[in-house]
Formats: sequence, C-alpha cells, structure tokens
Amino acid sequence: MRKLVISLLACSAICSTTASAQMSNDTVRIGVLTDYTGMFAGLSGPGGEIAARMAVDDFGGKVGGVPIELMSADHQNKADLGSALVRRWYDEDGVDLVVDVPNSSVALAVQAIANERKKLVIYAGAGTADLTGKACMPTGFQWVWDTYSVAVSTGRALLDEGLKNWYVLAADYAFGQTMTTDITKIVEANGGKIVGTTKHPINTPDLSSFILQAQGASPDVIALANGGADMINTIKQFAEFGGASSGIKLAGLAVFISDIHGVGLESAQGMVLTTGFYWDRTDETREWSKRFFGKHGAMPTMAQAGVYSAVTHYLHAVEALKDDDPVKVAEQMRKTPVNDIFVENGSIREDGRMLHDMYLVEVKKPEDVRYPWDYYTILRTIPAADTVRPLAESACPLAKK
Repeated sequence: MRKLVISLLACSAICSTTASAQMSNDTVRIGVLTDYTGMFAGLSGPGGEIAARMAVDDFGGKVGGVPIELMSADHQNKADLGSALVRRWYDEDGVDLVVDVPNSSVALAVQAIANERKKLVIYAGAGTADLTGKACMPTGFQWVWDTYSVAVSTGRALLDEGLKNWYVLAADYAFGQTMTTDITKIVEANGGKIVGTTKHPINTPDLSSFILQAQGASPDVIALANGGADMINTIKQFAEFGGASSGIKLAGLAVFISDIHGVGLESAQGMVLTTGFYWDRTDETREWSKRFFGKHGAMPTMAQAGVYSAVTHYLHAVEALKDDDPVKVAEQMRKTPVNDIFVENGSIREDGRMLHDMYLVEVKKPEDVRYPWDYYTILRTIPAADTVRPLAESACPLAKK
C-alpha cells in the first residue's frame, strides 16, 4: 500500500510537470504596445491597456493553469523604438503575444520582427491593409479595421447617394498612402471621380491651407485619410471654413469616437464614418462599456474594444490547447469562432484578417443627443463579407485564391 501511494505521488508530480511544460516560463505574458502621449493616445493608449487588463481579469487571471502577466510600453510613434521594444519582449522577456500597436509604420516594423521569430501579434489600432496583404504572416492578425474596410464601407454609401466627386486629404505616411489607394479604387470602380489629392505631414497643427485647397476643387466629398490629432484638427478647421454649410460632405475614413468627443458635435455633426464598434448598440455593449468607462472615464473606441476581444480570443485558444506555442495557438484561433462584446460569430481568414460586421454611422446634431456619449445614429449594418478585400485581390501569399 505504501509503495502504491509513493507511486501515485511520483506519477502526480511527473504528470503535473508534463502538463505545465507546454506553457513556456510557467506564465503567459501579453505585451500591450501603444501610444500613451501622442496622436493615437485617445483612440488607444491607456484605454487599450485597460481593455487588455479587463480581458485578463474577466478570464480569472490564469490560463492553462498558469498566471497571466500583462506588460505595456509606449512606442512614441517611432518605428525603431517599437521594433526595439518588441525585440526585447520576444527575446528576453518571454512575451507570448503583442497586441494593439496603433500607427501603421510601427505596426509594419513589428510585423517583420514577429514574422522572423514566428511570434504572435494582434493589431487593434493599426489600419494599413498591408498587414494582411503583402506583409501578412501565419501568426499575425488584424482584428478591428483596415484602410480597405472603412474606405469601401463609407465610399460606397456616399456614392450611392450620388456624391461622385471626391477629394482626398491624406497624412503623408504608410497609413495615409494605403488609405488613399483604397478609397481611390473604390470611388473609381463605382462611377465616381477623384478630383484631387493632397498629402500633409503627420502632426501638422495648421491644416488650413490644405483644407482651402480641397474646398477650391469643389468636390462633393472631402475624404480624410488621416487619424488621431491630425483628424481632430482637420475636422475643427473644416468647420471654421464653413463645414457642412459649404455643401461639401466630410467623410472620415479612420474616425474613432474619441475623435468626435475631442472635436465636439458642433464641428463634427453630419460627418459620415464607419466603425467596428459602438458602445450604445446593444445591452451587452452598453454593460461592458459602462464598466470600461468606470475605469477610463471615457467610452471605448473600436480599437479599445478590439483589444479586449483579441486578448479574450487568444486566451480561449491557449486554454483549449493548454499550450502557448505561437503557431499552434494561431491555428486554434483561426478555427474557432469569435464571440464577445465586440463581435458576434466572427471568423479569421488565412491572411489573418478577422471578419466581422461594421456599422455606417452619422454624427448627431447637438440637439439630438439624449445622454453623454450619445454621438452616433447607426445608418446601416455592413455584413462582414462586404467590408474586407476579396481574397482573389489579396497580395498575401497565405491567401487561397
């Protein structure tokens, strides 16, 4: 009997060691790489870290029998700094997943490192479609939006209203360039015309000359292929130069609810945009968003809600496998439907794009607001299949065409 007990104890110890051996470092580490003080701080930043923390807490703080650790860092919108941080996280700190990464230039630099090391990264804030195009990789995912999804959704809606002449005002970096390409293709493919394009340097406080140039072309629509502080400054200064009363429709191609809050409805009213998440859409989104508000003091953007969704889905995959191997986890994530406060019955394509419905919304007039953060009227739900680039057009080598 004594020998049996000893044998059972020995087996228990060995079995326990074998089970936990699949979890590297006896912990799962998640790194939130974001922008804490720059132009993307409002749409992501501290709120992105809070959303990731909520996902970890809601999961119980452990996965596969080991604790979950959360790290965060500010890339300061510098690709070289973002690269150095991620390289250290992967190589020295044992980080299993990097998440968020607003700023497309930083995201592309991070993608190269993650691909080289076969590590996991999920983008919630970055919008360049190249992440699931020519720069795609097996362990990289674009969760919330890309330049194509917002261009096709907003573009087609306004073209359907007969607004055919478009002017593109773009930020002069990777995101603005790919957004300009995408909206140009959509407009021209649907019977419209690009009457002019202007690029402005990133973080430009005075955009008046660019706005006047755009208005001078007499377009039906001025499409804004910029984001963050540049987006806010453009909307405010457009309002100063006549705004909606000028007869020109303003289309935000990468607008977040934090931008609308920063600008104010007086300036932003009437703008049409596409979003992947709106806090006031369902009882479930309202309940989660109010919890988030209690921690952050602002309602969540689609990027922040996307961080919560991405981390939650990742943790479910690790839990199912009892393994944090990046390649195995990526495969599990792809074959598992995504269901949470952000998406219902989402799915992940081979190119890494998470497919989910998006929402065409119009910014309310101040007099139509019923309560704080009641900023949008949802005009239509855009099915997931209509918001993503067809695989037949993809430059991703992983795509089955």
